[in-house]
Amino acid sequence: MFIGVPKEIKKSEQRVGLTPDSVFELAAQGHSVFIERDAGVNSGFSNQDYLDRGASLCDDADSLFDAVEMIIKVKEPQLIELNRLKASHTIFTYLHLAPDPEQASGLLSSGATAIAYESVEGVNGDLPLLTPMSQVAGRLSIQSGARCLEASMGGRGVLLGGVPGVPQASVVVIGGGAVGSNAVAVAVGLGADVTVLDRDVNVLNRISELYGTSVHTLYSTSASIYTSVVNADLVIGAVLVRGAKAPKLVTSEMVRNMRAGAAIVDVAIDQGGCVETARPTTHANPVYTVDGVVHYCVTNMPSAVPRTATQALNNATLPYIAQLAAQGPVEAMRSNNGLMAGLTVYDGHITEPAVAADLGLQYYPPEELLGVS
Repeated sequence: MFIGVPKEIKKSEQRVGLTPDSVFELAAQGHSVFIERDAGVNSGFSNQDYLDRGASLCDDADSLFDAVEMIIKVKEPQLIELNRLKASHTIFTYLHLAPDPEQASGLLSSGATAIAYESVEGVNGDLPLLTPMSQVAGRLSIQSGARCLEASMGGRGVLLGGVPGVPQASVVVIGGGAVGSNAVAVAVGLGADVTVLDRDVNVLNRISELYGTSVHTLYSTSASIYTSVVNADLVIGAVLVRGAKAPKLVTSEMVRNMRAGAAIVDVAIDQGGCVETARPTTHANPVYTVDGVVHYCVTNMPSAVPRTATQALNNATLPYIAQLAAQGPVEAMRSNNGLMAGLTVYDGHITEPAVAADLGLQYYPPEELLGVS
């Protein structure tokens, strides 16, 4: 198969879809891999690194899209990329389509097959391609939140772990999944006073068993969220509803009643955000203030550490990419239900129920479109 990796053009995005080592694996399996010139530079991979592993270089994105059948990216296709897509293309990347009607319209019009990393399911119903970036984002959320609490950023001027004789900062993590659990690990390591809220008692039990009295666990209700948020120095929004927009669990009223200089990091912003006052920001201009509360809402947080993030992502995606290339997208999805679960757009149809519901579009079961009996 002819596989293409364009340079990411979303603002401040520095990751790349394939590492040179992944290219080597795919080339060894007989596939032709095309890399747009300088696509990997910001992740620490030179053009020569790719050439040495068997890739071919394309000087521009237009020629790359024209040459390939499958496109491997990191972030959702931007408008100019949507216009390059054809019905013959399969695109495999993070899509986060539910809050993005413009992208949905472009994908539907293109006729391309679009498979979302974030919806591919593992054998246990987990989300193996979302997990590595959730781990990175969760850990970064505490680093970013700590900076937001610094006076120079408009924050309260408190240190997460405090010092002897001075209380540590209060960190509230809403959601105990992959993002939340990694945020907790870093916050505890820095000595913060950590509270986690979740509606899954099993998640709360797991966190309690790991950290004992070092972490407070609360069942998530409107009342417990309110009390926790308004008393927090730092709030981490770590909510995930598979394929759908994130629910607005932190209201504007809660934000108004937070301490002046408190901070919010909404990791769910790429799914619309779980904080009512959240709006997407970039690494170039990551923060803004509402009612005295510093908001950090970067939609591609892992891009801050592109080398680590790219390698972690490739560790998870490469087996799926290899299967798609070896069997072709349709046969690969027919034989792998977890991969089929990631199918979001096919032949001008929405095949993800949560996306269809949030966008007000008709849902088409992928099994029917792919001819799975």
